[in-house]
Amino acid sequence: MKLRRFGALLATAAVLLTGATTATAQTEHNPKPTIVLLHGAFADGASWSEVTGKLQRDGYTVVVPALPLRGIAADTTYLSGVLAAVPGPKVLVGHSYGGALVSELAGTSGVKSLVYVAAFIPQAGETIGALNAKYPGSELGPDTTNAISYSGGVDLVVKPEAFHRVFSADLPARQAAVLGASQRPINAAAFDEPVATTAPAGLPKYAVIPTGDHAIPPAAERFMAERAHARTVEIPDASHLVALSHSSAVTQVIEQAAR
Repeated sequence: MKLRRFGALLATAAVLLTGATTATAQTEHNPKPTIVLLHGAFADGASWSEVTGKLQRDGYTVVVPALPLRGIAADTTYLSGVLAAVPGPKVLVGHSYGGALVSELAGTSGVKSLVYVAAFIPQAGETIGALNAKYPGSELGPDTTNAISYSGGVDLVVKPEAFHRVFSADLPARQAAVLGASQRPINAAAFDEPVATTAPAGLPKYAVIPTGDHAIPPAAERFMAERAHARTVEIPDASHLVALSHSSAVTQVIEQAAR
């Protein structure tokens, strides 16, 4: 009797071990892609903090590089080195200016899909400055930015008193004040630098459009998303920093792209 029970236990253990081995093999065969989050101008990796935490809790490896914000070509070269150190499949996610870099890097080995969050989706030869001026609605301009001149050129920052209105109207004023104080300048020439690459048509693309965006006009975001044949999710009344104010909705789109 004891032998039969022992044999049954062994059989059960064998089934469990076989199932565990199969599950492990499936996980190794189809690993979750690494999610690479690229921030935009006047921002840093903190703009992805809420999304990063949610993705990590769901088992994803996340990379949030600090962008130099020196221009399209210079930042693309830098990020090529970052991506070369990321093995396996990757999903590239860009916010705002970061969307232009996503398009430039879309042909990188292992990239399986692209996500644009309140972002530019340019085609080869276009500039983000011209795309931002294509439709009315952007409040970025001389009245809301300050120029920082130095020996290497001119950088731009958003005026602290304008940051809440232009970038983050649906976030608490205190949080917006912190983000405005810690923003990173961008080389002014980046807005007039032509993009070299159109993202491959065969790559799946997703776009999150906040309808309360005052930095990039929602009409421009819709135009670019439709032209790129991206699957689009609109978030009513959300600000340009939608990844902070509506992090769950943005995370859901990224995880859809990752699957």
